[in-house]
Amino acid sequence: MPVSASAFAPALLSLSLLAAAPADAATDLPMPAHLSGAAATDTTALAARRYAAFWQSGAPALARQALADDFIDRTLPAGRPQGLAGPLQASQVFHAAVPDLKVAIEQMLVAGDRVTLRLHFTGRFTGVFPTPQGELRGQGQAIDFYAFDLYRVNAQGRISDNWHLEDNLTLLRQLGVLPQ
Repeated sequence: MPVSASAFAPALLSLSLLAAAPADAATDLPMPAHLSGAAATDTTALAARRYAAFWQSGAPALARQALADDFIDRTLPAGRPQGLAGPLQASQVFHAAVPDLKVAIEQMLVAGDRVTLRLHFTGRFTGVFPTPQGELRGQGQAIDFYAFDLYRVNAQGRISDNWHLEDNLTLLRQLGVLPQ
């Protein structure tokens, strides 16, 4: 029995509404596996969840929603621009190397205007990573490392300051930049 195109209209409408939903809807953001000090929907926690979603997706709109206009990276790596441009650049480079990047919030602790997170980054190195010696092409190596972040969240619910520490030794070994 033939099915008319109008039979699919409700499903297509539902899909289009889902696609048009705002990227910062709380259900689209990573949930912390362990959360202390606030609810996951607390303004301070939401800022941290938006920023984690940015690192996972690479979507600049999420970084713009998460970070204050006067955002300062307090542990700025050499060569990275200060402000919003820094995370945007770093994410672009990392997603070019690990297109299937996943970021899990293993732990989140909220205390006043501060949020501390333990983030777990996983994926496969199937892209290209720049090194001083030239581009390094991935061979599908597993990427699995942790980072610790401390954020200060302003009164508008956006991250104004970030102190971070990544396990770059593990990451660079997994990428093949450094020997195992």
